[in-house]
Amino acid sequence: MALIQLSIRLLLSGGLIVAASEIAKKNDVYGALIASLPLISIFAMIWLYNDTGDSEQIASFSKNIFWLVIPSLVLFLTLPMFLQRGVEFWPALVGSIVLTLVTYVAGLKVATGSIS
Repeated sequence: MALIQLSIRLLLSGGLIVAASEIAKKNDVYGALIASLPLISIFAMIWLYNDTGDSEQIASFSKNIFWLVIPSLVLFLTLPMFLQRGVEFWPALVGSIVLTLVTYVAGLKVATGSIS
């Protein structure tokens, strides 16, 4: 992959993260909206298709994203619960990440079809 193309991908992806956090400083709902949009997934599908031209791979990739978005929701449910119960930010974040990782294991089993 050409260095210029890779640089563009990095700038776009990083720019979305910066945009979401900067907008959230002024309005947390709009910052959350930017962060929640599946723009990274869309960009990844476009770049993957551009690199491979394989529609079947895109279909599989998209389906797997679906199964792995579900476990990611655990973070957004548990973090506010911990914080509202008085847990400090860092321990709350770590606890939420650990719970999310546990659910990712289950999500990966579903996505790969290895659930027994």
